[in-house]
Amino acid sequence: MSTVIPTLGYRDPRAAIQFLVEALGFTRTAVHDDPVTGEVHHADLCRPDGGRVEVHSAAPGLSVADLAAAVEGEGGPDGYPPFSVHIDTDDPDGAYRRAVAAGATVVRELQDRPVGTRNFIVRDPEGLYWSVGTPLPPLERDADGRWRPVTRSGG
Repeated sequence: MSTVIPTLGYRDPRAAIQFLVEALGFTRTAVHDDPVTGEVHHADLCRPDGGRVEVHSAAPGLSVADLAAAVEGEGGPDGYPPFSVHIDTDDPDGAYRRAVAAGATVVRELQDRPVGTRNFIVRDPEGLYWSVGTPLPPLERDADGRWRPVTRSGG
């Protein structure tokens, strides 16, 4: 078994933790901070339906905010940045309502996508994009070469 766990360094990790808990439904499972400086050395946050991220205080110049600023305007044609974190969920509508109610900055409204997913994108307090939506279904190329959900014919 193998698990990938994003480890994210923030200028203000406590604000990031609050955003992840309130807007995206993570649960704080551990927060280890320095008793003298107050820096967050390590925090674990888990989603009730699976998945985990780690958050920590970043060194100057090496935070999520610094990386987001460095690639500003370097995204794809729809403004999507070259890096983000995605959360698969069976309830994107509920996740969207929660994120909006918590004051998340919406980058892309909740919508059905041509590849067969339903998702939205929010930006966290330091500029990292979080995409939330249904899992990507199996895809195939259509006659025009675009990716579309697999269609099964026959019976």
